[in-house]
Amino acid sequence: MSLASLHSIDQRIWLSAYLPGVPADIETEIERYPSLREVFLEHMEKYRERVAYVSIGTEMGYLEWERRAFAFGAWLQSRGVRKGDRVALMMPNCLQYPICLFGTLLVGAVVVNVNPLYTAHELRHLLKDSGAETVVIFENFAHTLEQAMPGSALKNVVVAAIGDLLGTYKGAALNFVLRHVQKQVPRFDLPGATRFPRLMKQAATMQVRKVKLAHDDIAFLQYTGGTTGDAKGAMLTHRNILANLMQAKAWIGDQLGENQQETNVTLLPLYHVLSLTVNCLMFMCLGGRNILIANPRDVKRVQMILRKEKFSGIVGVNTLFNGLLENTEFRGRDFSDLKLAIAGGMATHTAVARRWKEVTGVPIIEGYGLTECSPVVSISPIDIARMREGDFSGTIGVPLPSTWVRFMREDGELAELGEEGELQVRGPQVMKGYWQRPEETAKVLDRAGWLSTGDIGVMNEQGFIRLVDRKKDMILVSGFNVYPNEIEDVVALHPGVAEVAAIGVADEVTGERVKIFVVRKDPALTDVQLLAHCREYLTGYKVPRIVEFRTEELPKTTVGKVLRRALRDHLSP
Repeated sequence: MSLASLHSIDQRIWLSAYLPGVPADIETEIERYPSLREVFLEHMEKYRERVAYVSIGTEMGYLEWERRAFAFGAWLQSRGVRKGDRVALMMPNCLQYPICLFGTLLVGAVVVNVNPLYTAHELRHLLKDSGAETVVIFENFAHTLEQAMPGSALKNVVVAAIGDLLGTYKGAALNFVLRHVQKQVPRFDLPGATRFPRLMKQAATMQVRKVKLAHDDIAFLQYTGGTTGDAKGAMLTHRNILANLMQAKAWIGDQLGENQQETNVTLLPLYHVLSLTVNCLMFMCLGGRNILIANPRDVKRVQMILRKEKFSGIVGVNTLFNGLLENTEFRGRDFSDLKLAIAGGMATHTAVARRWKEVTGVPIIEGYGLTECSPVVSISPIDIARMREGDFSGTIGVPLPSTWVRFMREDGELAELGEEGELQVRGPQVMKGYWQRPEETAKVLDRAGWLSTGDIGVMNEQGFIRLVDRKKDMILVSGFNVYPNEIEDVVALHPGVAEVAAIGVADEVTGERVKIFVVRKDPALTDVQLLAHCREYLTGYKVPRIVEFRTEELPKTTVGKVLRRALRDHLSP
């Protein structure tokens, strides 16, 4: 059977894999809500007696979350923030993040999520490109903002600290230790910045002026490399995010959250699109309780946080699951309450999935998504009642309701079932486009709404998808996208470099690591010098781990483009 007609409702063969009660389409559900604001308000009222978040032992309830979000939104409006203005949030997992997130959305502004580990070079680009006039930043990273601010449009700077919302004594003590004992807060100078506690006091008597919002209004600028290393803001509208939420709710049905509160472990940072949609937004719709983990790679600290906790859900990437499994205390805990373990962001290794099932009794459910799709495209069916009977499937499941997929061969023809091709997606969760990049948008999104993902996959007769390879040269380091063009641009800035190419090589810990091939202009150039140069411009996970110097020029096409494929093939056994 050809995939050419799979965009019509009667040809979606994957619908036969849906569990009873899961609808083919969710358009009616999307139309129930004019914007994310109404979703937020509905669930704040519904779950007002429940705890929403836990951070370092301190709880924040849904009612308190709502009150503080409205206070933050009112403060934004008092500082001149209007509908459509961009507000950058540069924080790890902490109580301030969901407050600022919905405070921003309530007033119709656009959330610009920022990785707090960005270098000044990376942050400068994002601020300039987004045109953000307001930023909320953790004090641990404020020195980076100080370096990146010149040339930006920033008018309002808010500085937050981990202890701000943890209670007067506990918070002050923790802030003192981090600042003066552990020295985790480098000196910074941001004249005119407002401290988060002062902001909350200023906003205590303010009222939010309601702003009219519509489906097509932008809710998030979620930065991604797209098909190149040049970071672009994917415009995710209120409709896009609403769609992915309604798709997720339909997929889960009433299996979670209806009769009891579910506790979810939030390992992935909330600024990451997967954690944003699944942990923050979907679990809000389920009335869930999120345990915020600021540094998931500190497994001993994670286990300390979880020692007295019972949790029913956990979302992570292969490397995080593997790290937890290496901890003796974690392996020995009681997993009788665990109902659901979801993996995304990078391929889950079969060995890790098998070991996870042996330890916890629950299989890892793998899904697939990308920033441009808000992010979820497909996932395996979730049957909580029979979860412990299942095993890791090795597939990325089937497309969600109202989602169409097809596979395109290199010759431009649609692939047959069982035949490999580039995965293309169409559905209400597909982005509006790249922020102020119409040409880049046109490269990946056609007029009919089909998004080219750059991933090569194949579909079987039951509609399940298996990813084969990536058409893009993107490198996945611990679930984070690393783009060769960006690495090469930075390396090429060094005066001792003549040519450079970057590729990903397999790594047991991080999935992949960056390797660069360099032809030297300066014969005295060393790998130590080159890596020190990279650290000035790149976040840690992007910094190359292997440097190979070549004495001859790198392989190229007839038009002079470096052949990364030839370099990868050279490494193959």
